[in-house]
Amino acid sequence: MHPVPDVLQAFQVQALISYLDHESAPMIVMNTDYEILAANTAYKRQFATAGKPYVGHKCYAMSHHYAVPCDQAGEHCPMQSALISKGPDRVLHIHHTPRGPEHVDVELRPIVDSHHQVVGFVERLQTVRHASVQASRQGLVGKSAAFNRALGELQRVATAELPVLLLGESGSGKELFARALHEASQRSRGPFVVVDCSGLTETLFESELFGYEKGAFTGAHTRKAGLVETAKGGTIFLDEIGDVPLGMQVKLLRLIESGTYRRVGSVDTQQADFRLVAATHKPLQTMVVEGAFRQDLYYRISAFPIHLPALRERRDDIPLLVESLLQRGGKDPDQRLHTSPEAMAQLVRYDWPGNIRELRNVLERARLFADDGVIRPEHLALDVATTRQTEMLTTGGEVDLATVVRDFQGTRKALAAHLGLSERTLYRRLKAEGLA
Repeated sequence: MHPVPDVLQAFQVQALISYLDHESAPMIVMNTDYEILAANTAYKRQFATAGKPYVGHKCYAMSHHYAVPCDQAGEHCPMQSALISKGPDRVLHIHHTPRGPEHVDVELRPIVDSHHQVVGFVERLQTVRHASVQASRQGLVGKSAAFNRALGELQRVATAELPVLLLGESGSGKELFARALHEASQRSRGPFVVVDCSGLTETLFESELFGYEKGAFTGAHTRKAGLVETAKGGTIFLDEIGDVPLGMQVKLLRLIESGTYRRVGSVDTQQADFRLVAATHKPLQTMVVEGAFRQDLYYRISAFPIHLPALRERRDDIPLLVESLLQRGGKDPDQRLHTSPEAMAQLVRYDWPGNIRELRNVLERARLFADDGVIRPEHLALDVATTRQTEMLTTGGEVDLATVVRDFQGTRKALAAHLGLSERTLYRRLKAEGLA
C-alpha cells in the first residue's frame, strides 16, 4: 500500500475499509494529496479496471484522466470544498469507467482528527443509470454543463418525496426528465402515470384525474378508476400544469395537501398515494400575479423547481442527441444512418426553437431522403429565416400566426413538425386565433 501520513495510519485505513465493505455502494479512502489509499469491494467490482492499479494513484487521474485536480481543469472539486468547510460535499461528474464514460454522483466526506484537522476523505460513488454520456436508444442523453446541472439537481431530489416542478421550453424533454426522476426514486417499482393537462375542460379533467362512479353523468355506464388511483404507489406527471382550468386548481390543491379525493358522483373519500412531478413552459409566477394560476397551488408544486436547458444552451450535446435519435427512430436495426460533417455543422449552428422535439422531426424527415445512409444538408430543410418567428411562437411571444400559416407550404402535421410543436398545441393556437 502507498505510504500514508502518520495521522491516517495503515491500520486505520484497513479498519475503515473493512467497515465500508458492508456498503453496497462503491467507496474509496483518500488522503489530502488526492491519492487513493484503499477501496471497498463494490468499487473494485464497478470502477477498477482489471490489471490496472489504483492504490497510490491520484483520484482525478483515475476518474477523469486529468493531469491536475478537477478544480484546476475547470470542474467543481468536492475535495477542495470539503477541506474548507470540513463538511461533506456532493457533485455530479462524468467519470471514465471500464464501461466507458458515465455520469457518477460523487459524495465526499472528510475524516477529521481530534484537532479538527482534515486528514483524509471517504468518497462514495453512484453511477447514474437513467442518463447516458454515450448515444443510447432510450432515456436521457447528454454531457454538457447545462445538462449536467439539471441532472445533478434531479439526483438530489429523486429519493425525496418533495413535489418537483420542471420548467423549460416546449420540446426540451420534460417528460423524459420526469420519467428519469421516477426511475431514480423510491417509487420506481410503482407506475409512472402521465396526465396531459393541455386542452382538458374542467369536467373532463376532474373525471380523468379522480375517476367516476356508474351513473355519475350521461354515458357513465360503469365505474372508472381515475389516474390518481392508477398511480397508487408511483408517480403522477402533470404535463403542462399551467393549462389546468382555474376552477379545477382548488381541487388539485386539496388533493396535494390532504392526500384524499372523491370520484365524480361519489361521497366516499379515497386515499391517494403518489409522488407529484409537474411541468410547464408557461411563466407561472406571472400567471399568479395576473390571477390565472392560484398562488397557494404554485407554492405547493414548486417545492423543488428544476430549469431544463433549451437545446441551443447545450449545443455540445447535439451530436450525441443526433446519434441517439437516429438509433431510436430506425425500424431496421441493421440500417445505420450517418450525418455528414456539413450537415452536423448546420445542426449545431441552428437555434432549435422547438428544441429536441424539432430535432427529432427534422431527423425523421431527413431519414426518408438519405437513400445511401448519409444525411446531408439538403436533407435537413432547416429554414433559418423563420427561426425568430418560430421562437416567438414556442415561447408565447407576439407573432402573426396567420402569416406563418400562409407562407408555409405543407400540411398541418408538417407545420407542427417544422415549428417543433405537437399537433394538439398548434391546433389550440390556430383555434384561439380563428385560423382552425
